[in-house]
Amino acid sequence: MRVNENYKNLDESYLFSTIAKKVKEFSEHNKDVEIIKLGIGDVTQPLCHAVIEALHSAVEEMGRKETFKGYGPEQGYDFLKEAILSYYDKNNVSLDLDEIFVSDGAKSDLGNILDLFDKDNIVLIPDPVYPVYVDTNIMAGRKIVFIDANENNGFLPMPNNSVKADIIYICSPNNPTGAVYNKEQLSVWVDYAIKNEAVILFDSAYESFIDDKNLPKSIYEVENAKKCAIEFCSFSKTAGFTGTRCGYTVVPNELVFNNSSLNKMWLRRQTTKFNGVSYIVQKGASAVFSEEGQKQIKQNLDYYKRNAKVISDTLDKLGIDYTGGKNSPYIWLKCPNNMNSWDFFDLLLTKIGIVGTPGAGFGNNGKNYFRLTSFNTLEKTQEAMERFYELFK
Repeated sequence: MRVNENYKNLDESYLFSTIAKKVKEFSEHNKDVEIIKLGIGDVTQPLCHAVIEALHSAVEEMGRKETFKGYGPEQGYDFLKEAILSYYDKNNVSLDLDEIFVSDGAKSDLGNILDLFDKDNIVLIPDPVYPVYVDTNIMAGRKIVFIDANENNGFLPMPNNSVKADIIYICSPNNPTGAVYNKEQLSVWVDYAIKNEAVILFDSAYESFIDDKNLPKSIYEVENAKKCAIEFCSFSKTAGFTGTRCGYTVVPNELVFNNSSLNKMWLRRQTTKFNGVSYIVQKGASAVFSEEGQKQIKQNLDYYKRNAKVISDTLDKLGIDYTGGKNSPYIWLKCPNNMNSWDFFDLLLTKIGIVGTPGAGFGNNGKNYFRLTSFNTLEKTQEAMERFYELFK
């Protein structure tokens, strides 16, 4: 028996595990300090009432013989897929029902989708980047080419025609930088992918934070994107499902490479390795798209957007450069005095009890940047930024 030696090429611990360890050690020796966490992208507002009602109803159904559900379809129940399809329709994107696959979250599918691709494919990933994109490809032993996302390009890198890639990761609104591609920029990426016979893995987990009607929520708003892109989305940030677990992936029927349909391959993969999301959770997820559900989750989204404004306004007053904060739940700030991001992490933790995420954990281009999130409560966000202002004014 031989182990997968590629695991030895990974960093010893996951970014957020390292942060949790540092916070725990500090808390044990400073029990009088109230820690405020603006680091990890977990939500704080409860599930909306429409979702809770749907979950309760589904639980009752599971307790009656005539409505009990056993194994469901691995790709999701039609009632949820139809609701997702209608949501896309409202954004002028037309999909077929069999192109939608319900999952337990975007993170799982972003890793699992790699089952469809040969390990010799070259992967193009922006730096800085969500660690899962990098780590899952290191685990598979693929060659990774990084493309610089930096201050000069507004953290929105564009393709370099001299670079050949087979698998391209794009996240918009971006995690960690909060930057959002416009339609023209995404069109350039689509053209590049088609020219290179490449596939775009488009992470749209934060699309619900986009308020600017000129910014696309889906890559399929771009012409010809169905020929080259798979889209991943999540209910975690849209509707607070971080603890409930539900998402979906769109694999268009037009995606055909070497006479192989990626849609059919993904269906085969899911029916073999995945037993589907629970009926109860899918009923709750479908309520998100109801008229009442949309109204209620908008209140939660507006709550987080207000938090983002509190953070942004403070940085504006201090004259600290940042991206995000609008059309995104993330604020990506430049560390004062060009400080190293882990040193900045330690400074915030030890001086004012605030936890954020060091940009170095997202790549080399993040070493002098820092990510704050808008997912805490309004009261704690305000308190955190008051402390922040006092420290740097």
